Amino acid sequence: MIRLARLAVPTVFLLSLSAADAHVTLENKEAVAGASFKLVLRVPHGCSGAATTKLRVRIPEAFRSAKPQPKPGWTLDVVPAKNAAAGGGHGHDDTTAPQEISWAGALEDASYDEFVLWVSTVKTAPLGPIYVPIVQECGDKVQRWIELPSDGNAPASLRSPAPSLRLIGQPS
Repeated sequence: MIRLARLAVPTVFLLSLSAADAHVTLENKEAVAGASFKLVLRVPHGCSGAATTKLRVRIPEAFRSAKPQPKPGWTLDVVPAKNAAAGGGHGHDDTTAPQEISWAGALEDASYDEFVLWVSTVKTAPLGPIYVPIVQECGDKVQRWIELPSDGNAPASLRSPAPSLRLIGQPS
């Protein structure tokens, strides 16, 4: 009986960890307002045993630009912003971030992968959390990581939270 109790505690702990990590996450924890950086989306598995076949990312308003990194074997689709203007030199002047970016391909449930964007944040964006809504499609199964905390709601209480990072001010 004591052996069972010893085994049960680690098993319950591992199950709670897998539930907490059971969604698409961001490698980045912070970003500086007005800066450019590599945004890494981590996909630890598919949907209920099915392979991930598409990953769609809604680009937050706090991002001034977003350029996806192509992935071999995956099809890339970029939906321009409704008010997109022609970009200036080096992708930095007068650009508008796309509305959505998606990759379509196949990532088996037992595998892990990362999807990368090069983004720039708006200098005048409000400091604090930036939520990056993501839809993970697995054939006919869909996981929508799009829930945002509302007033009084802790992000940990959400069933399908949008991944987030914290926008901070320029270092002095």
